[in-house]
Amino acid sequence: MSHDKRRILTGITTSGTPHLGNYVGAIRPAIAASRRADAQSFYFLADYHALIKTGDPARVQQSTLEIAASWLACGLDPDSVHFYRQSDIPEIPELTWFLTCVTAKGLLNRAHAYKAAVDQNSAAGEDADAGITAGLYMYPVLMAADILIFNAHEVPVGRDQIQHIEMARDIGQRFNHLYGGDYFTLPEARIEENVATLPGTDGRKMSKSYDNTIPLWLPAKDLRKAILGIVTDSRAPGEPKDPDSSNIFAIYQAFASAEETAAMRRAFADGIAWGEAKQALFERIDAELAPMRERYEALVAEPERIEKLLLDGARRVREIGTPLLRRLRTAVGIRPLDELHGNATGAILRDRASSVASVPPHLKSYRDADGRFHFKFTDGDGTVLLESGGFVSPRDAGQYASRLVDAGDDAEAARNLVGDTSAIAVAHPDLERVLAALARLKADKLAREHAKK
Repeated sequence: MSHDKRRILTGITTSGTPHLGNYVGAIRPAIAASRRADAQSFYFLADYHALIKTGDPARVQQSTLEIAASWLACGLDPDSVHFYRQSDIPEIPELTWFLTCVTAKGLLNRAHAYKAAVDQNSAAGEDADAGITAGLYMYPVLMAADILIFNAHEVPVGRDQIQHIEMARDIGQRFNHLYGGDYFTLPEARIEENVATLPGTDGRKMSKSYDNTIPLWLPAKDLRKAILGIVTDSRAPGEPKDPDSSNIFAIYQAFASAEETAAMRRAFADGIAWGEAKQALFERIDAELAPMRERYEALVAEPERIEKLLLDGARRVREIGTPLLRRLRTAVGIRPLDELHGNATGAILRDRASSVASVPPHLKSYRDADGRFHFKFTDGDGTVLLESGGFVSPRDAGQYASRLVDAGDDAEAARNLVGDTSAIAVAHPDLERVLAALARLKADKLAREHAKK
């Protein structure tokens, strides 16, 4: 995916299985937007943010599984977007601290969520900060780091979230000013003016806080039962009904085509019975959800499959975030001491230190059944990056492998060696990934040599 496209970032709160309102108002339009050819889309599971809302570890883990499975089942394509878990990106908490050190306390004092909690305490006669955690207070800085680490251009939000995007802009701009560089793109809030809101079973907005939701993944039998429980007025069969004040019609309209909606509007004018209208609503919703429900159930049954997708997504976005964080470390003065006199070894060691949490790439030599000698170069997750052709002697194979490693800090030389089809039989299509892994091996080699001195 090209990095010169407009970057759009969406955070997904891991707070339980979605309901119909979440699907219509957030998931479905976001997945449609992810198919834009002019955009590079980032979708992340905000599990660090979830810790502010719950202290139940099992709930955090289960919600992460269910939310990831929900988005994938609804059509999010992890091969065409960046889909990852917040906690798999170590650059985010590190950037959070950098940003914390330049963020004015007064700015955080004005955050809506914090002010609302203080006002609630004051109204109850409590100490202003009673029960308020530093997590809630620092929430805007973590959100700024989520956005700025990938230099997102747009963040789709409702009007209640505009302030957080404005704060991210303020924080990023202040960092740029203090350290004299254009380190961060200043994000824009993309206001979702036409976000559909569904009524719940009691007529109020569908919300977990009102306990009036219809869970997205109910089995068909339970979904029908939930829909039959939607509150209606007392108008009898044959009596005309007002579609514009009906909860049944509002939900139906969110799932139906224009033609189906027009037909239902006529049925309301003709006096359709509420039971018949509810049955039509059930059939329309189930027709859309049934294939996705089957995919969701299969995904939830294979958490290891989702884990692999998330880790792969994290690996890809870290290729974007890690170089930026390296620049930011240099900007704030967190630099190797042996760079003071222009020694390049320090930078290489620092690159190594920034990736110690990941499994290193591996170079393995072997003799094939044809009697020739080969080597295979794999990434930390087992992905084959390079396979050599057959060499007559182990010395020749070893020497070529050594030349590859030694070229790890010289991208042009490494590119030429990788592209030599007389020696390399198979090369991973992502050349930058191959070069990055070779750079890692070279950094490890230099670090070992440095440690021996």
